[in-house]
Amino acid sequence: MATRTRNPGTRYAGRDWLADCAPDPDTVRRAWSSGELALVPSGDHWLVVEAPLLGSVDAMQRMPPDPLGPVLAHPAAERAWWLVPTDAAECLDDVARLTVRPPGWPLYCPPVNRPTNGRVWIERPHSSGRLTDPTLLGACFGPGGRLPAEVSG
Repeated sequence: MATRTRNPGTRYAGRDWLADCAPDPDTVRRAWSSGELALVPSGDHWLVVEAPLLGSVDAMQRMPPDPLGPVLAHPAAERAWWLVPTDAAECLDDVARLTVRPPGWPLYCPPVNRPTNGRVWIERPHSSGRLTDPTLLGACFGPGGRLPAEVSG
């Protein structure tokens, strides 16, 4: 009987990238190994955009997959956090339903492969470091909530 082996590259894609975004990646990995959330502050690699969870799920369904980066959710709090490029604040400052968190803002992250303390990745981090396109995110949450015609297609 053949034994199935796990492909760690698929199941844990993005885990090392996310841990490496923290000042002390080993502390992040230890927290995850202990079944705890790990603190990964924003700023050096990405910013965090906080949004309502239901609006985020709706936006994810309308957005093409290529510009979609990691999205963390806390269903009990009805919140989601999008990871966007560090220069995204100016593009999103005037979108009423989105809050751009400042550099250094503490994001408490579960491991990429399982929920922890009520938080779960609804779009897992990518090992490539891909982040959500802030222009498309703003379009999904802005007036009318529509993507530009050249994107929605």
